[in-house]
Amino acid sequence: MIDKSLGFVLLHLLIQVMVIVRVLQRPNREPTSRIAWVVVVLALPVLGIFAYLMLGETNVGRRNQKAMQNAVGGELHQQRIHEGPENDPVSVPVRYAHLFRVGHSISAFPAISGNTARLMADSQATIDYVIADIDGARQRVDLLFYIWLTDDSGTRVAEALLRAVERGVSCRAMVDGLGSRALLKSTLWRTLREAGVRTAVALPLGNILLRPLQGRVDLRNHRKIIVIDNRITYCGSQNCADAEFRIKARYAPWVDSVVRLEGPVARQNASLFASDWKVYTGEDTAPPGDPLPEGDGQGIVAQVVASGPTLRASAMPEMFVSLMFAARRELVITTPYYVPNQSMQSALCAAAYRGVRTILVLPAKNDSREVAAASRSYYAELLQAGVDIREYVGGLLHSKTVTLDGQIVLLGSANMDRRSFDLNYENNILMYDTELTEAVRARQQSYIDSANDVTLEEVEAWSLSRRLWNNSVAMLGPVL
Repeated sequence: MIDKSLGFVLLHLLIQVMVIVRVLQRPNREPTSRIAWVVVVLALPVLGIFAYLMLGETNVGRRNQKAMQNAVGGELHQQRIHEGPENDPVSVPVRYAHLFRVGHSISAFPAISGNTARLMADSQATIDYVIADIDGARQRVDLLFYIWLTDDSGTRVAEALLRAVERGVSCRAMVDGLGSRALLKSTLWRTLREAGVRTAVALPLGNILLRPLQGRVDLRNHRKIIVIDNRITYCGSQNCADAEFRIKARYAPWVDSVVRLEGPVARQNASLFASDWKVYTGEDTAPPGDPLPEGDGQGIVAQVVASGPTLRASAMPEMFVSLMFAARRELVITTPYYVPNQSMQSALCAAAYRGVRTILVLPAKNDSREVAAASRSYYAELLQAGVDIREYVGGLLHSKTVTLDGQIVLLGSANMDRRSFDLNYENNILMYDTELTEAVRARQQSYIDSANDVTLEEVEAWSLSRRLWNNSVAMLGPVL
């Protein structure tokens, strides 16, 4: 009896310590997340404590944390100064300048002009252009992908790197340890290394038993970065894979949007790549004191906006919310996963309430049943506010785009869900240009034309079991 009583007391003390010291004092956590974790720990003491230690904090391990603080991106953050109106890009209207101030506050890159951009026609065109640019490279090629498959597209890109290395071009390839685990075990990856392509693995999995001791397992590098000779870069949602995406072929084709840019913004993506490269290899390849170039006042204004769990908290949600509040006539969003925080949900509703034509396009068939359910738990409130919700039926809509008022576009790797907000390293580019925005808006319209209209009557007619499932899954958002 004494042993049982002592065990009960120790467990009770452990619960108190976990709740007070860890859950309630963890910085940068939303109140809803704290409440959810307190309930989990109190309701399921042993399992809840274990779950919190595994999934409750964005811990990447001491070595990675220190490396990230000392990397190129970390130095930019430490050197950040307040960017006020006097530093706004002169070629951007005043009503949009604050958006680039938000972007600067996130990853310290300034809005920079002098760029040209082209929206790729489709996934195949993207791969073809990337290969052509690699074949035309003279000095350096840097690639980072979350998922790199050994299919036709993945093999063709690898072969282009082999050709580049053979003619003396410095080539670096980095992939996420989980997303590209099949590539890492393949002969293709070994061939790249043996041929002289310098390789690195972001957030490697390592020993499955020891990995949790080195940091949270499900933190991932979700970025897609391509830089050729520091003058050409790509940004978008596409991984290095065929549109058929054979590892999840039942949802194919994957429908992506990618922009190819030439100009000084390429140096910003190069700096971001160098930051990640330094973290996982220890190599500092950014010349100290080498300033990022300034634009010439002409062309497209662009700015890299990068986020991650060890960087500024709530960065990407603030970018999305700022865009929503900036819209005056039209706001169109495409994303495969919509699991917002409360501020984002409220901002999207507010846009519709104030008369902005607000359209949200999601895939009708999602590769994650749970995420799809969580997304649909928000439909009723959005529809009541006047948001036009469409579900795309031509494949898995993987395109992550935001356009507003025909002049501003945000495009990149970040989804509008809590994983992208809190657990993934992401990179987007914010751009001001009427012609480019019109091109992206036309692409969005093609999605809308191939989508089902979701009505409030339809949502209100959902069965009780379906609504319970959707809302129950959505409750897990703050916990995970």
